[in-house]
Amino acid sequence: QVQLTESGGGSVQAGGSLRLSCGVNGRRSSDFDMGWFRQAPGKEREFVGAITWSADKTYYSDSVKGRFTVSRDNAMNALYLQMNNLKLGDTAVYYCAASLRGAMHIVQLQQADYWGQGTQVTVAT
Repeated sequence: QVQLTESGGGSVQAGGSLRLSCGVNGRRSSDFDMGWFRQAPGKEREFVGAITWSADKTYYSDSVKGRFTVSRDNAMNALYLQMNNLKLGDTAVYYCAASLRGAMHIVQLQQADYWGQGTQVTVAT
């Protein structure tokens, strides 16, 4: 059984940085294209960024492009999201996602085969 576990969330002032991590258990992370989503209170789930299994391509939503970086370490079975210059609008629960159907499953269809439980990111003034 595949399990995704996020960590690294917390509270940060606007303009600050946070790094989220997602550990993959039950299967090699290199089997998956992976990504990050977020959901703010009262809003629908939103795609944030994604990375192919080999890390040769990354994809970002316009709202985070230039501020967030998705990376992975398959030797560690881990996915990361480096978030810089955080804004109030970045406040949300962030979810790690993994797909066996290609990166476009995540990026365009905004779906995944496996999801983490989420980690809260709160940006304050």
